[in-house]
Amino acid sequence: MKKGLAILVGGCMLALSLTGCGGSGSSAAGGSSGSVATGSDGAKVFQVGVLQQMEHEALDAATQGFQDALTEALGDQVEITVQNAQNDSNTCTTIATSFVSSGVDLIMANATNALQAAAAATDTIPILGTSITEYGVALSLSDFNGTVGGNISGTSDLAPLDQQAAMLQEWFPDAEKVGLLYCSGEPNSQYQVDVVKAELEEMGYTCTLYPFSDSNDLATITTSAAAESDVIYVPTDNTVASNRGIVDGICRPAKVPVIAGEEGICAGCGVATLSISYYDIGYKTGEMAAQILTGEADIATMPIEYAPQFTKKYNAAICEELGLTAPEGYEAIG
Repeated sequence: MKKGLAILVGGCMLALSLTGCGGSGSSAAGGSSGSVATGSDGAKVFQVGVLQQMEHEALDAATQGFQDALTEALGDQVEITVQNAQNDSNTCTTIATSFVSSGVDLIMANATNALQAAAAATDTIPILGTSITEYGVALSLSDFNGTVGGNISGTSDLAPLDQQAAMLQEWFPDAEKVGLLYCSGEPNSQYQVDVVKAELEEMGYTCTLYPFSDSNDLATITTSAAAESDVIYVPTDNTVASNRGIVDGICRPAKVPVIAGEEGICAGCGVATLSISYYDIGYKTGEMAAQILTGEADIATMPIEYAPQFTKKYNAAICEELGLTAPEGYEAIG
């Protein structure tokens, strides 16, 4: 995990149940999971499990924001355990089941597969998602209207997809062929490319989908996309985010620019993005968690929260190498 995540000491039952799940823990207080732990003042210490789908810059930032907000709100009345599934769905299930068995008071699920695993593991323990693009898609809800209901709520990382398509046109008005590169195993990536494809086709672009199943075939599919496209669009895709170097090592030498769905991907292989702050949505999720744990809010009625602002950013180094000049209104990625 990122340097900012501390190592959990304590919580023996929870630690034992999670051994081998591929992550580290983080704690703001001591106590034993699976029983009612109390602080020095006799108040209950809430046990919170964080299930992060995989390690990359955006998800790490969301987890850090969540921890910061929750510990600021509750101090030593909360103990947070962070576990990373290393992008393995079976490990997501194992971690979620272990959290439930250990009797945590709340689960934070960071990214879609993590949310799906947590939702399958319990319908009673509160679950807050973050880094979820579209909850209706992630949870197969046919009547999603902004509030999931039941024991699930959270925050979304969805940036306006029509504005992302418009950004691509702003940068490359003379391009003809757009390749949409994404992991077919991520439902929210599929949702994004479907929407962006429709928007781009209305603008007159010829769009081709380039789905890959996992990181093993990413290089092969990216090579095909780069050979057949004038520009490539990548959504907020976790697998690409963890393998940006593969995409950059193919697209940059081929002089094929990449428009990215979020800043972390853009920093590694893109030229421009319309991005949100993952730290901020994680922080908001932490604030929601504090309200739920203290009884100030009912998760069943909490609507999904969205990022309050979006920022146009560009990758100065890649733009310079490709001979591209950013339009007005774009900030360089720091």
